[in-house]
Amino acid sequence: MRIALLFALVLCLPSVATYGQKMTYEEAKRDMPRVDIPAFWITDYPTLADCWKTLQRGRVSTIAESPGGRALWLITYGEPEDTTSKANFNSAIGGREPKAYRDKASRRQPVIFFVGPVHGQETEGLVSLVNLIHVMETGRDLRGKDQATLQGLGRRCRLLILPTGNPDGLVRFEPRTSMGMTSAMSEFWGMGTSADGTIGKWPDTKRLHPHTGPEVGFMGCYFDDRGVNPMHDEFFAPMSTEAPAILAVARKEAPDLAVSFHSHAQPPDVLRPAYVPLEVQREVRTLAERYYARLDEFGLPHTRPFEPRAEEGPNPASLNLTSAIYHTSGATTFTFESPRGVTDEKACHVDFEQILDIHLHLFEAMMRHALEAKAP
Repeated sequence: MRIALLFALVLCLPSVATYGQKMTYEEAKRDMPRVDIPAFWITDYPTLADCWKTLQRGRVSTIAESPGGRALWLITYGEPEDTTSKANFNSAIGGREPKAYRDKASRRQPVIFFVGPVHGQETEGLVSLVNLIHVMETGRDLRGKDQATLQGLGRRCRLLILPTGNPDGLVRFEPRTSMGMTSAMSEFWGMGTSADGTIGKWPDTKRLHPHTGPEVGFMGCYFDDRGVNPMHDEFFAPMSTEAPAILAVARKEAPDLAVSFHSHAQPPDVLRPAYVPLEVQREVRTLAERYYARLDEFGLPHTRPFEPRAEEGPNPASLNLTSAIYHTSGATTFTFESPRGVTDEKACHVDFEQILDIHLHLFEAMMRHALEAKAP
């Protein structure tokens, strides 16, 4: 057990090379890897806006504007069912009657909420959601690969797709991908630097929030133009626009299942949701086991399923955006970490196509899980 715990802790740490390492914006620009980015890797903000103009089946709306004046888009598939509500989720639970918030069991279709990356440099989930939208429109992903099975499953659900949860950070991410970078360079773009050029590291970069002022050099792409990390906004007194808009969608739609997309240097990982009932954690673990088995079938990497547990200790997990989605809507919710293709020796080495496949398999596993929960 102790060995397993130590291994898990090591996986959570960034590359040792980033500790104390310095980098300037000019150096990061100069040393960006020269990689051939495939056509299906769509991340630039203007192109995204153009993508939504051609939708035939999906409906696009703008749910908020970022501090930088950029749209947060929501693309939906499937018709909404009864949205009658007598109480918010928190009060309904307090009244020991969840149906006072929403009678989810009476809906014919499950509702799944895909929350695109709230850290602008973590473009892996964004790319995959753009491909999912193309699948729902055409039955094929942007590589031209047939995805009729995934499309068929999606048509039996109501899908809520937020491609990017932090467009300000996305625009700040000039390389468009971390593929071919070292962890140090990837973390430069993600967590930025202090005023003296020292690259930010996890979790230290979260100790200044909003991430602005004389202590900050290059802001990094974790943050919107106000310096707010949407994953850790002050949900009871919001500091910015993205997290409240995401929670408003969850509150209105009452999803059955929700995921927040992130990326790291390690293999694909379905994370334990914090501050939710153990029953919810066990359901997420069951989904993770099914998903990892599917990755095994296709020779793709993954970590081990987490162990459900309560929060404890002097430094318990934070109540983050994933937790807040549950407490707003009762959704079974989790964070997904994708590999990003960095080159460090101990990193998970994947290519662009494998990253997309890792996400498409997750989408299918989530849809099957939600649909089976609806079956008699």
